[in-house]
Amino acid sequence: MNNSIPSRPAPRPARTAPYSALNALQSVLTVGIIMATLLTMWTPSNLFSDQLLNEMLLAVQSGGFTPTPGAPLNTLTPSSRPRVGIVAGHWGYDSGAVCDDGLTELDVNLKIATYVRDYLIQAGYDVDLLKERDPLLVQYRAAALVSIHNDSCVYVNDEATGFKVAAAMYSAYPEKANRLETCLIQRYQALTNLKFHVNTITVDMTDYHMFNEIHTDTTAAIIETGFLNLDREILTQQPELVARGVANGIICYVNNETVDPLDVEETPAP
Repeated sequence: MNNSIPSRPAPRPARTAPYSALNALQSVLTVGIIMATLLTMWTPSNLFSDQLLNEMLLAVQSGGFTPTPGAPLNTLTPSSRPRVGIVAGHWGYDSGAVCDDGLTELDVNLKIATYVRDYLIQAGYDVDLLKERDPLLVQYRAAALVSIHNDSCVYVNDEATGFKVAAAMYSAYPEKANRLETCLIQRYQALTNLKFHVNTITVDMTDYHMFNEIHTDTTAAIIETGFLNLDREILTQQPELVARGVANGIICYVNNETVDPLDVEETPAP
């Protein structure tokens, strides 16, 4: 009789399940979810907080204007929404015209430009609020780009009232430039009742430096929304109305709205 304990067979190694396509897909989805979560923590406002600080400073100086909370600043990201650029004339460069009481053209330009940006965002556009010599203007591409300025504080005569609009003197697509110009003139005039000062448009407007910096596909114009002397009340007391007129002109162009041929009445030179 054999009293020895029989030896147990050696355990078989565990079988490893094959790495299937389903496992690979699950791994990719997991990584994607993690990356998406991280990207949501990275917002344009984190990158351009200096612009927000400039707007806060303007608010203090001009009596409490508050831009729309959460409005994107200089968000150059691909989007299916139309992109529009708004240049606040003289911002980041100089003060522009200076009135006797200290009001500057820059103050007025930036407030109007900020309202224009907010209106366009509400209308479903992606908007870049840009400085006068903004590096982003080099080869800048958008459906439209409009620079906002104003004319002198100095009283010349009673004819120094009204607005001016000029598109690029030399444009790769002159028909588009003319259409943007027409839309701005008609929509702005309809809302503000200011007259179009066509005969005082200078080469400084038609050959504006911005026109030579941007991409040739970008349709651009400059508007002087009024004279800081005789038009001061509407420019400083109703900047929302002024901005709405500019925004309506841009929307008219981008949406290809119907416009009538310009019937320009000559305005006596101031």
